[in-house]
Amino acid sequence: MWINEYMTGRSFTAQGASAGEIRSTNNGNVSVSSMRDYGALPLIAPSGIAYVPVIGEPTVVMEGAGGAVCLGVIAAPKEDLQAGELMLYSAGGASIVLKNNGKVLINGREVS
Repeated sequence: MWINEYMTGRSFTAQGASAGEIRSTNNGNVSVSSMRDYGALPLIAPSGIAYVPVIGEPTVVMEGAGGAVCLGVIAAPKEDLQAGELMLYSAGGASIVLKNNGKVLINGREVS
């Protein structure tokens, strides 16, 4: 979470990191327009989560000894989430929310 907040301003001095925008996706890789154009970067995500980012989303590219990687898209704040809660959502509007009180909401409806 801190990296999203850190990079959102786009005025940073983290060595090897640059803010950019998703330009295209293909087979789990992304192309990013940043301080320079990157093609076919691996997309970093937590284990067990696979996704394809939306074209135009803001992102962060990190360059290291092993090459450049896309760290993912900068998450839009969700007003209805409390600290410690988790939301998975799609561009089409589907969502799953894990609430702190143990409730699970799927598309806004509580399930048990």
